[in-house]
Amino acid sequence: MSLTAQESAGAMLRSSSSGVLVNRNPVPASIALFRGDIIETSKGAVARIELTGSTVDVAPQTMVQFDGDELVLDYGGLAVDSSRGLRVRVGCVTILPVDDAVLTHYQVVDQSGRITDSSLKRDTYMDSQSKNRKQVKQTEDSQRTIVHEGEQQSREDKCGAGYTNGPPPPGSGPILNSMWARAAGVGAVGALTCWVLCFQKPSPVSPSHP
Repeated sequence: MSLTAQESAGAMLRSSSSGVLVNRNPVPASIALFRGDIIETSKGAVARIELTGSTVDVAPQTMVQFDGDELVLDYGGLAVDSSRGLRVRVGCVTILPVDDAVLTHYQVVDQSGRITDSSLKRDTYMDSQSKNRKQVKQTEDSQRTIVHEGEQQSREDKCGAGYTNGPPPPGSGPILNSMWARAAGVGAVGALTCWVLCFQKPSPVSPSHP
């Protein structure tokens, strides 16, 4: 039943605690996600997005929109494992695997408009687009850099947050005191590895994995 719901909806959201919202509404431990759904996690709350070939861990105090093969991050942090080229967009910056057919593990953090891409397994691209472009292509008006495995790069987002359905709710904003935000400023791979281990989460509620 879990796999059937995932195939029809596009993804499943698992949460291990309260404080997780979808489209501003509290959700149970497991719920189907559809294109355009917006996930929010409060302080201390975590969630996991599961879709075919990919899993995404959503850090506390994060807002992200699910859009099929793309996640639109407004603020907070995501840890992505994907063998199908799942990408993350923050404003005019998009992070995506170099090889979309190979399992790639990377983390994206948006801290006060500063975007950090950490490639933990395999390489990723970091693309910057002009404001009026919506598709991720390597053209004259884009800037593409490669973040190699074990490296981390940051870039200022001059386009604004990636949220597509209006401004974030009053009182919410970039995470300034969480481990995700502190890790965004750390360049050492050793410190980043510790950060990942600290945020390891238990297996999803369902024994089925995409």
